[in-house]
Amino acid sequence: MIYFFTISIFFFGLIIGSFLNALIYRMHENVSMMGRSFCPQCKHQIAWYDNVPVFSFLFLAGKCRYCKKKISWQYPLVELTTGALFALAFYLNSTDLFLLTFNFQLLTFLRDLFFISIMIIVFIYDLKWFLILDRITLPAMGIIFLLNIILGYSWVNLFLGALFGGGFFLFQFLVSRGRWIGGGDIRLGLLMGLMFSWPMILVATFLAYLIGSVISVFLLIFGKKKWDSQVPLGIFLTTSSIFTLFWGSQILSWYLNLIY
Repeated sequence: MIYFFTISIFFFGLIIGSFLNALIYRMHENVSMMGRSFCPQCKHQIAWYDNVPVFSFLFLAGKCRYCKKKISWQYPLVELTTGALFALAFYLNSTDLFLLTFNFQLLTFLRDLFFISIMIIVFIYDLKWFLILDRITLPAMGIIFLLNIILGYSWVNLFLGALFGGGFFLFQFLVSRGRWIGGGDIRLGLLMGLMFSWPMILVATFLAYLIGSVISVFLLIFGKKKWDSQVPLGIFLTTSSIFTLFWGSQILSWYLNLIY
């Protein structure tokens, strides 16, 4: 039964991933979300059978049916990633979610799906255009804060988490006069603080710089980046946020046991 629901959540995630792809493209192009899907190259409307997540990409061999131009690999990768993360979020919480009565674990699960979706949008947008949109992070802050208050989080710990998450990056911004990080990173740090609260925000921040350091070293070694190259911090913050969402408590417990 658990596996059936996990697979179902995976396919639901594929659909949400398809929506996220459309949202990312249309936000960047300032196109309304109300219209039908269309090819970014020839602008031809896409039929429903050519818009099935992942499967249509494979069936069309990664090309538009009409103009024959290549479809970006971003589309199936975002869909698959969203599906996989949604399924993992369900699987890790499946024991509590199978209770017959409504409980806060279900609301936590829905909050996690929302947060994962926001992180995917931020990751792709920052990776492609070195930009973190306030119209994504600011509303997300309000929603996450409200959900966490409903879930019984201490508003003091939420405030401390946001203070550290935003303040840590604000300090770097002021010291470097905006050369190290951008304003979007500060808002993303605030969002992370409101999501993870105190002291879990410490885990997310530490993991972000650990992941960033490892990847940056590899990029330098293989000549993909230079010492003065710009690297979008948002991709590391979002990646660390996903790890913290799933395994942050275990990482924090392991560290505390290590030092005490």
